[in-house]
Amino acid sequence: MASGPRQGRVKRSSVQGYGYRPVTVDVLDPACPSAPAAAWGRMAGMTRASLEKDPRDIAAMFDDTSEKYDLMNDVMTFGMVRMWRRAVIDAIDAAPGERVLDIAAGTGTSSEPLADKGVHVVPADFSLGMLRVGHRRRPDMAFTAADATRLPFADDSFDAVTMSFGLRNVARRDLALAEYLRVTRPGGRLVICEVSQPVVRPVRKIYGDYLMASLPAIARRVSSNPESYAYLAESMRAWPDQRTMAGEIGAAGWAEVEWRNLTGGVVAVHRATKG
Repeated sequence: MASGPRQGRVKRSSVQGYGYRPVTVDVLDPACPSAPAAAWGRMAGMTRASLEKDPRDIAAMFDDTSEKYDLMNDVMTFGMVRMWRRAVIDAIDAAPGERVLDIAAGTGTSSEPLADKGVHVVPADFSLGMLRVGHRRRPDMAFTAADATRLPFADDSFDAVTMSFGLRNVARRDLALAEYLRVTRPGGRLVICEVSQPVVRPVRKIYGDYLMASLPAIARRVSSNPESYAYLAESMRAWPDQRTMAGEIGAAGWAEVEWRNLTGGVVAVHRATKG
């Protein structure tokens, strides 16, 4: 079973699929000092990804920002990211005991509310730096190294798959959406939270100005890797609108695709089911 590029050493762990056979996955080993840059073959000085979205560059960029990533999210969104994450938890609607894959979970901030309510959540990411930061804070969660386009999980393993602010960084989102379908059980849910296109004209103007001027300026003051936020601003501007994104999700095989605009469409939560 393909599991994507390995990042540093990992330990083997058997994770019981919900109602299905166990599958062995790669779980972060916090005791390992290996640098993810070596595993990815990262070039010295590489700090900024491009819109070509080479996975090695993306992973290296997030490794560089991992220590201040959650702080930067709060600062850049003026705290609204917390409201958006609550909307995602409501959309997932996971019951205690259900299994949820949180892909591109980073430091696990999006996974914590699920774990705290008794959901079996698997926070997965391909940035080992992010996973290490998350594991230090929440060693009780099964942080897992994973490539969104080649997930190391058995078919029909999860009741729901969710991804917040990560699909934008995947070069082949069609492959990722197909993989999410594969690992979700029949009747299971998909919840994607991502930046989108504002639907209110004044918000659209303010949002565009903020992305290309204010966000990089804030990043230069707060972030340890401000160049990475220039990429993020560019990727946000290049993202498709809500209807186009819904079409892509449907084309990957998901059914009952719908979306909800948050903050005037600055962010949209797409939800779908596996037939």
